[in-house]
Amino acid sequence: MADTGKPGHNSLTYKDAGVDIDAGEELVARIAPAARATRRSGSEGDLGGFGGLFDLKAAGFKDPLIVASTDGVGTKLKIAIDTGRFEGIGQDLVAMCVNDIVVQGAEPLFFLDYYATGKLDVDAAATVIEGIARACKESGCALIGGETAEMPGLYAKGDFDLAGFTVGAVERGAVLPRLREIAVGDVLIGVASSGVHSNGYSLVRRVVEQSGAAYEKPAPFAPELTLGEALLAPTRLYVKSALAAIHAGGVKGFAHITGGGITENLPRTFPDGLDAEVDLSSWSPLPVFGWLAKSAGIEQSEMLRTFNCGIGLIAVVSPDAAGHVIDAFQFAGEKAMRIGAVVAGDGESKVRYKGALKL
Repeated sequence: MADTGKPGHNSLTYKDAGVDIDAGEELVARIAPAARATRRSGSEGDLGGFGGLFDLKAAGFKDPLIVASTDGVGTKLKIAIDTGRFEGIGQDLVAMCVNDIVVQGAEPLFFLDYYATGKLDVDAAATVIEGIARACKESGCALIGGETAEMPGLYAKGDFDLAGFTVGAVERGAVLPRLREIAVGDVLIGVASSGVHSNGYSLVRRVVEQSGAAYEKPAPFAPELTLGEALLAPTRLYVKSALAAIHAGGVKGFAHITGGGITENLPRTFPDGLDAEVDLSSWSPLPVFGWLAKSAGIEQSEMLRTFNCGIGLIAVVSPDAAGHVIDAFQFAGEKAMRIGAVVAGDGESKVRYKGALKL
């Protein structure tokens, strides 16, 4: 029989196998304007190429080091999926990456995302990626590419996963932390978080389950919002404010307070032989943290090594510059305050707490 080029009645297509190429092309067309809006000096090309291009020279760097970070959103995604609220989850993804490189003194330059699902929901995916684009624009980095993967059989119906990475640059002499300069008496400046951010959500979800709370009901700690809305408050973007603090002078190091809390993250900024002394009474955590602690009887030490507890970023600053750095953060729209100091240690760096959290 001659080959007519027409599929027979038993012929399979990729769509029959669960992958809709047309839906993927529809998504690319829909998110293209949002991606174009993130263009900055150095970014080239449009979505759809095999790779994204970036020109470091055009971005104004002379002798740069490249800094990169990759991350995801973790099980916070489950709350977004269960509630159908995807507006802020893209910002969570970007923030977890760009905050990690700005604390090394780097300016984020570009971002790429990876969205994987069993069956592509164009509206949901577009909402997520448009959120990524908004966060990139706010952070001054270009969304130059990404990947959307439809993998039936690997993900349950309605589920998806989200990951991304950012690349930034810092001039060779401006890398943070400046370990040799950090000294006893330096000031610790805490910058407020916007909520739980994107860490500890396996415990958050367990607390919700055990407490009998419901995502669609008013939040016990913020009754003007549903519990789902309150728990999905997006991770704060610290790029512009941290760069402003650096330009104010006197910043010797930063710690981005993510998984592990202050307890595990702040010592990463210190050389051995120096400790951080943190006064827990120097700030008031948002009510969500008190609700989590009291609902499940979570001990203070466990709170401090799981959640940010109200402080999303900590700067290590010379004493004479502390006021200027706080002013720079405040002018950039952050709430910043002195929360402690650098003290002498006796070996590997650690955090010493005094006082108690205002939970």
